[in-house]
Amino acid sequence: MSDITIHPLGLNAATVDALAALIVETVAGGGSVSFMHPFALDDARSFWRGSLGAADGGQRIVLGAFDGEMLVGTLTLLLDCPPNQPHRAEFAKMMTRPSYRGRGIATALIGAAEQIARAKGRTLIVLDTASDGGAGPLYERCGFRLAGEIPNYALKPHGGYTGTLYYYKEL
Repeated sequence: MSDITIHPLGLNAATVDALAALIVETVAGGGSVSFMHPFALDDARSFWRGSLGAADGGQRIVLGAFDGEMLVGTLTLLLDCPPNQPHRAEFAKMMTRPSYRGRGIATALIGAAEQIARAKGRTLIVLDTASDGGAGPLYERCGFRLAGEIPNYALKPHGGYTGTLYYYKEL
């Protein structure tokens, strides 16, 4: 983990390509990040162009974890909440390249996102993750509390339903 660096990402072709490759690999491996397998690389690029454009507009922060020049993980901190929720942020699209899992990268991304959320005056973070094969145990180790589960919430990337677990953490 010592060689991993984490920083916010901006909209450029190289970043879009790296994020697109990561999300396509994640979906192919069964990761429940809102897309179905097969997930076309061009569609993934389109998604990340929109997400990074929103980041450039201040609506979110897309963090990247790098091993040298290689993107090995990402986490999005959503900041664009309704007017009655200025204290809240949301985590989305957390992914770690499969060959890098178990090295503390996701935990480091969560810590970095929490620091940014605090700096932006956020006192509550919410997130959801798939019940089947999701990152619930990781979030619990990082201090998130389970609020509840909705069964059959979404389709898994290769088909079949999974529930979703909703978590929160007060900062």
